[in-house]
Amino acid sequence: MIAILDYGSGNLRSAQRAFATASDNVILTSDFDEAIEADGLVVPGVGAFAACMKGLEAVKGSEIIRKRKELERPTLGICIGMQILFSEGLEHSESGSHAGVGIWKGQISKVDAPILPHMGWNSVESATHSTLFKGIENESFYFVHSYAAKSSPSSNATWTTYGEKFLSAIEDEYVSATQFHPEKSGRAGLALIKNWVKSL
Repeated sequence: MIAILDYGSGNLRSAQRAFATASDNVILTSDFDEAIEADGLVVPGVGAFAACMKGLEAVKGSEIIRKRKELERPTLGICIGMQILFSEGLEHSESGSHAGVGIWKGQISKVDAPILPHMGWNSVESATHSTLFKGIENESFYFVHSYAAKSSPSSNATWTTYGEKFLSAIEDEYVSATQFHPEKSGRAGLALIKNWVKSL
């Protein structure tokens, strides 16, 4: 079973339809036990870092993600769902940084580019031994964001350049994430989803 975590953020129905192309059993849930027990958990995200964290905490999402890592059960973050896995975010940071889930140490900061948000298709430099990008190493994916991680806690990292180089995907044992939207990335995005589902 693939569970898409419903915490009030993300294109849930779009994500559900995309993941249903790779699995016969995809559910939307905010239930703690269902999210823990699923074969794979998807954490989507659209909007601002702090708002997503507030919604995530309302369903004990940080606890769910940390517990799944401890139990060696795979989790995939998408867009802001990737960013909140880091320790802190600087979006709307006039009052200071915002705490993330902290699966990875690192900061999410504004991309240094002439036009923001970064919206549209872009190529990636996929990690050498990537599971997610197997067979789609030279494809482009759909991005909508203004903030990103600039360093990676894992050597299994994929990068994109838009104004500057930023982390566009990471595969770190049982937790993986993409800064782009695979569910909006056409054939290549669906292939990435299928690669992740096959790895469960």
